[in-house]
Amino acid sequence: MAKKSIIEKIRNKSGFICDMDGVIYHGDKILDGVIEFVSWLKEENKKFVFLTNSSERTIRELQGKLFRMGLDVGAEHFYTSALATASFLQSQKPNGSAYIIGEAGLINALYNVGYSSNNIDPDYVVMGEARSYSYEMIEKAVNLVNRGAKLVGTNPDLNGPIENGIAPATKALISPIELATGKQAYFVGKPNPLMMRIGLKKLGVQREDTIIIGDRMDTDIVAGIEAEIDTCLVLSGISNKQTILEFAYRPHYVLQGVNEIVKDYE
Repeated sequence: MAKKSIIEKIRNKSGFICDMDGVIYHGDKILDGVIEFVSWLKEENKKFVFLTNSSERTIRELQGKLFRMGLDVGAEHFYTSALATASFLQSQKPNGSAYIIGEAGLINALYNVGYSSNNIDPDYVVMGEARSYSYEMIEKAVNLVNRGAKLVGTNPDLNGPIENGIAPATKALISPIELATGKQAYFVGKPNPLMMRIGLKKLGVQREDTIIIGDRMDTDIVAGIEAEIDTCLVLSGISNKQTILEFAYRPHYVLQGVNEIVKDYE
């Protein structure tokens, strides 16, 4: 399919579910064409949501990060795996307690649904991205899980893109607890259908009129395929053309980055 035809098909969608890391930015560096892409979404009255597997930041922090990069985006355009995890836990056991290994985004999300912090006999051990990750935390988590706490991860990402390479993400951090206890964690973030249903609900758009744009085959693209939403893999993050060949499924479209969506094609 010619590039111009691909771009037209993407532009004709009315709903856009966009990943953030590797699509919008790397670390603290905004990617090429992102400001133009977001301006285009607004000008064309497209429905869009930034659906991120990262649980590290609150919505306000994400807004602030984008604002510093030159993007003014309302809070209604964000949803994170931390919020999805909090919603899931509240639906499973209202006003429960958790031993939380994570940052402000996860901690605040759980507190906001009525969860309390508990390192003695929690209902859940909940893991997200954690910069203060330590052996002591792993040891505590292992023993809590062995005593009956359920193990939950905010997302199944092994790593994520940063400015100078990649950083270990939730699945990599939670693995020692799984290995030591013999218990498998339940992951709430993409490709869990829960996240995709929430994304569509926030957009208020039919799945046929929606596209998911992401940089990961194992979360973004498989999530879209399983939810029957068109998928666009961008090569501005964790994946390259070789990565695509490692999976049994393929994205509907492949672009270098979102900048291609707003380029002029003669």
